[in-house]
This record gives sequence, C-alpha cells and structure tokens, in this order.
Amino acid sequence: MQTANTPSLSFSNKLQNFLHWEPAAGMLLIASAVLAMVAANSPAGVYYDMLLSTPVVVQIGELLIAKPLLLWINDGLMVMFFFLVGLELKRELVEGELSDKRNVVLPAVGAVGGMVVPAAIYVFFNLHEPAALAGWAIPAATDIAFALGVLSLLGTRVPVALKIFLTSLAIFDDIGAIIVIALFYTSKISTTALIVVALCLPLLFWLNRSKVYSHGPYYVIGLIMWTAMLKSGVHATLTGVILALFIPLKARAEDNYSPLRKIEHDIHGLVYFFVLPVFAFANAGVVFKGMTAEQLTHGVPMGIAAGLFVGKQLGIFVLCGLCIKLGWLKRPAGMSWLSLYGTATLCGIGFTMSLFIGGLAFENLPAGEIYNERMGILLGSLLSGVVGYLVLRFSLPASSVESTTAMADNTRS
Repeated sequence: MQTANTPSLSFSNKLQNFLHWEPAAGMLLIASAVLAMVAANSPAGVYYDMLLSTPVVVQIGELLIAKPLLLWINDGLMVMFFFLVGLELKRELVEGELSDKRNVVLPAVGAVGGMVVPAAIYVFFNLHEPAALAGWAIPAATDIAFALGVLSLLGTRVPVALKIFLTSLAIFDDIGAIIVIALFYTSKISTTALIVVALCLPLLFWLNRSKVYSHGPYYVIGLIMWTAMLKSGVHATLTGVILALFIPLKARAEDNYSPLRKIEHDIHGLVYFFVLPVFAFANAGVVFKGMTAEQLTHGVPMGIAAGLFVGKQLGIFVLCGLCIKLGWLKRPAGMSWLSLYGTATLCGIGFTMSLFIGGLAFENLPAGEIYNERMGILLGSLLSGVVGYLVLRFSLPASSVESTTAMADNTRS
C-alpha cells in the first residue's frame, strides 16, 4: 500500500519498467496487430488503406526510388530487423550459445523438422492450385520475439536449457528463412545492381580487417548496398544480415569495447518497440467484412494454420525425439518430454516472419486472385501460442533451479 512517504512512480519510470519487462515486445506486437484489424474493419478502413498506399519518392539525380509506404516499411524499415538478427547470429556463433556444439545439434535438427514438415503440409493443402504453392515457406517461420515473450510469462519455471534450446532453434529457423528469401523470393535480377552489391563486400571486409571500429563507414556502405540490392531483384532486407556479419565483434580489449554489442544494444529497443510494431500494424489488417466460409477454408489459410500449429510441433518434436530415442542426441537437462513438446508447439508462432514471407509470396498475383494468408498466420500463431503456453505451464515445476550439469542421465528413458 502506498504511503505518504512513498512517491508514486513517474510516467517515465513506468515506461522504462514496461520496456524492460520481457513480454513487453510481444504484447506490443499483439496490440499493433489488433489495432490494424480494428482499423481495417472500421469506418477508418479507407484511411488505413490510403495511408499504406501513400506514394513515397526519393530521387537523387537519375537514381529514383518510388514505392508506396507499405513497401518502404517492408523493404526499408525491416532492414533494421534483419540487421539485428544478423548481429545476434554472429555474436551467438562466435562466443554465444551456438559456439558450443553441444547446444547446436539438437536445435538445428529441430529447426530442419520445423521447416520441412509445415512446408509439406502447406503443399498438401494447395496441390490443386499452382499459384497458391508460392506460399509454401510461410508456415516454416518462427517469430522469436513472440515465442520468447510467451515463454517469459512462465518466469522462474523455465530451466536455462529450455531457453537456450528455444533461442537456438529460432536462430536456426531465421537462418533458414533468410536462405529461403534469398533463393526463392526474388524478382527479375539486375546484373548491374548485383555488381554494385558485390563491390561493397570487399570494402566491408577491408573495414573489418583494418580494425575500423567507427560505425559510420559501415552504415554508408550498407546504404549503398541496400539501394543496389533494392534495384537488383534480390530482396533488399538481406542487406541487413550481410552488413551485420562484417561488424567487428571484438575491438579494444582494455575497455571491453565491442562495436557489434554496442550497435546491438543501441538498436534493440528501436527494432522491437518501433520497427516490428509498425510492420505488424501495416501487415496485419485482415478485413473480415464479406469474408466467406469458402475463403476461410481455402487451402492457403488452412495450409498455413495447419502448418504452423500441427506441422511445427510435429516436425520439431518427432525429429528431435527420434534422434534422442536412437541415442544420437541427448535431451537438455531439466527438459521433460512434455516440456519439449510444449516448446515445439510454441515455435508455431510465426507472426512477423510469416507475414513478411506472405507479402513476398503473393505480391505478384494475377489480377483478381486474392489469398487470405494473414488469417491463416493469425490463427496458427494464436493456437500455437495458447497451447504451447498451457502445455509448458502444466509440465514445468513451480520453480526451476538453474543447472550447469551437462545433461540428465535419464534422458534416454
């Protein structure tokens, strides 16, 4: 109870407490998605569409970039998200959890199963419709922000090994999604633009090897590379990942300074509390008015929902379980079979990356052809999040003691 001598928290303090709360990013994403759906289905829907279709033009001499606001968000703003993913990936591979082979193999196996099985389920639902097959990769993605946000709701119940497993699996999932985007979701290739991209790479390598720790030169080359990538036909957001891999991780040992860690720290809040919510608001505006049962039960939304909710848990749990039962791998310490299943189910939250791939898959549909992929993403992600949370809440003890032992002896039972 607050007393006269206990000052109430100021708004800024409350805001800081919220931003440091683990589930905050996931909750803001949900709020942004709900706001988008409310806007799209209200009288303000026409203004919502007008906002996203607002033309934004940047021209410098002969160089012209003209896109609607929606594509500036998806092709431009989301570069920061992929840049952060690349920074986290490099750090984890060099000195983080993924630098220890014992923490790598099982999540990598799970990630493979968690991509292949959902994609196969989607294809099964859409074999009869060739145009719809372009969305095969939509249910193969995991939203790490949402998944970790839901996991954090369980607090101290969650053993460290389970957090490492989920984080590592989501990272491998991101790697797979990045490869899929690069290989399968590109338009007509411009050789000239790709040559410019290729010329940027040795410059970035030279900056790294010359121990240039100032961020500015990397950003300048990154901007040139993004522009060229945008014109090349290869999706421009991949620039973020490429640029991140050249940012030095270790610099001045005397003051423990790391350019990569500094940038990661600086942009983390911006990405999770601005970039992703803006992306969610721009892409989650599902219009329910006039939606028919035929549209809801179409192979695209049903294949995505089934892929995320059934395919993810099936692919991850079965493949990991098979490797454990055969004695090839061991179950992480503190993780029961039921908690492994709950974690696999949680990976079916595909929100951000699934929406992103969905936008790429169906951006060039024939006139009059519309697929309600966003409905399938929302349904599959919601089911996965709720069921995964309930399974973990039931399977995990009231509290978890952090263990540093290698693996439990009874993991093969």
